[in-house]
Amino acid sequence: QVQLVESGGGLVQAGGSLRLSCIASGPTFRNNAMGWFRQAPGKEREFVAAINRRGDSTPYADSVKGRFTISRDNAKNTLYLQMNSLNPDDTAVYYCAAGAPYGGAAMGVADFGSWGQGTQVTVSS
Repeated sequence: QVQLVESGGGLVQAGGSLRLSCIASGPTFRNNAMGWFRQAPGKEREFVAAINRRGDSTPYADSVKGRFTISRDNAKNTLYLQMNSLNPDDTAVYYCAAGAPYGGAAMGVADFGSWGQGTQVTVSS
């Protein structure tokens, strides 16, 4: 099972940017589809973005399309989420997740078997 550790969260003003990183352990990262999810207080965990193993398929939630960019560096076993034009509705704990080996860029919570501990993102108005 892939072990995942997120970093890069913090407090930012509306309109600002943050870059989240997720470092994966193990030699199979390059074979896994990966995803970012988020969970705000009192709400269910929701899909943000995903990326297939080659990086050529990157679906996004409508709420972040055009503002967030998911990417990966397979040589560094690292997944990224560049977040621009942040607004208070983006405030949540952000989770990195690993999907099945050789799977596509899925968007459901059940499609991902390994999860990080989460990193808090807070956007002030």
